[in-house]
Amino acid sequence: MKKILKPLISVIVIGALCLTINIDKNVLANAIANTCKYDSASKVNPDYSTMNCLLTETALSYNVPPEIVKAIAEGESGNWRHFDINGEAIVTADNGIGIMQITNQAGYNQDRLKSDIVYNIRAGVETLVDMFKRKDLPSINGGERDVLEHWYFAIMAYNGTKPVNSPFVQATGERNANAYQERILQIIEKLELIDLTVLPFTREHFQYDSNSRENIKFSAMNYDFDLPLTKSKYFFKTNQKVSATTNVTVRTRPTTDSPSMSTLRKGEIVTITGPFEYESVSTKKNHFVWYPVKRNDGTEGYVASSYLNYSAQTPTPTPTTPVGSIEVSKFADYKADQYWAEDFQWAVNKGLISGYQNVYNPTTKNYENLLKPNTNLTENQMLSVLFRYFKSDELASTKPSSSWSADVNYQLASKYALPTLGGKSASKQVYAVKDITRGNFARILASMHYGKTVSQPEAILFLREFDLTTTKTDAEFKPNDSLTRAHAVAFFHRYEQIFNK
Repeated sequence: MKKILKPLISVIVIGALCLTINIDKNVLANAIANTCKYDSASKVNPDYSTMNCLLTETALSYNVPPEIVKAIAEGESGNWRHFDINGEAIVTADNGIGIMQITNQAGYNQDRLKSDIVYNIRAGVETLVDMFKRKDLPSINGGERDVLEHWYFAIMAYNGTKPVNSPFVQATGERNANAYQERILQIIEKLELIDLTVLPFTREHFQYDSNSRENIKFSAMNYDFDLPLTKSKYFFKTNQKVSATTNVTVRTRPTTDSPSMSTLRKGEIVTITGPFEYESVSTKKNHFVWYPVKRNDGTEGYVASSYLNYSAQTPTPTPTTPVGSIEVSKFADYKADQYWAEDFQWAVNKGLISGYQNVYNPTTKNYENLLKPNTNLTENQMLSVLFRYFKSDELASTKPSSSWSADVNYQLASKYALPTLGGKSASKQVYAVKDITRGNFARILASMHYGKTVSQPEAILFLREFDLTTTKTDAEFKPNDSLTRAHAVAFFHRYEQIFNK
């Protein structure tokens, strides 16, 4: 079974303008059932390959990453089951219906939720989309729909924003692996074979009374994580270049039961030659799909979607990358007439800033590589740049002592007695993800330079005396303004020119 050509709404004839939304959705559902070769009137659970198709195609028709929908179906129903052995829809003690466990959702026909798998899946996906659109839930970065981690709070809300789903156990501060959204993400990692990024939340952002059924109160409504997040593997296009995430086998057919043709090396670039296909052995339960690919030597075969990734157009710099070998004009938001143009050219080639690879640009509505010069830096992000510059070898060799993503940065900050607001204690972790001010940055940079803690006035004076800033007064320096990525690279570049010629 191959991926359906989109948009499915094209099956509605142009003249039928009087069709209602419900009719349109019925046409869409019928198209999905036909694509997956599924008889909606049957009362048996379809084979795994067909169920994979139903879940995937419905998710794509609503612009939702299929990885998430399939993991929710797995977590809710267990083994992608809708009907019991008697042909009756499975209904749990709390009245959750069928594969997506739809519970008390207004606007849906309860009988049809039981009898029609496609309708049940659609209800689940629409519920998830409604959660993603909610304004009373925190957002992550720009909220791009194809980034899996961006759905964190929508997944939580699918089950409920109750204390049981807090990412942290309030009493101990430990990560709550049993929270609904954490379990769903674990399913994605296990069955889609994808490594997701653990988002560095802090428990102070999730306020609740552990003895109450009241919803969690969120003290932060947006998180801007400068982390390598994970794009869905279902939006590769024909003729698109992709790279192998690890050494992976190329198969003759879309199944692990087929012979091996060759092995892709980690990082090897291949070309997608057509739409993805589902597992050809219907009894094999795989969440992933298969893409036909062509290697540079012309050989073709199938690779599991799990092991393919978007191929960045700009290489990631390393300490051995010659300065000037990476041309920053390849970043879509680079502007040669800006004060920071030369600074970013230096910083990218120095390995201090790598930019954002293949992210959604709301200006062009395309996925591009961006520098984001006007984005504010958090204290933790600034420390990453600082230690890449001053202590790159030590940064690379220091092992984390906890699961907190900022652990190593704050180990080094403590070692060098830097005046950070954030720290490894639970009460200070919240400040690690807050924007750093220009004044606090000046203190940390000057303290690193002198090898001792200095005050903010002393730090700004240091910047002025050594021409690291052109401002003449503390007020003109604007110490309380947030530090942007452009500010940071400009300061470090000037430091390099003055102290390390």
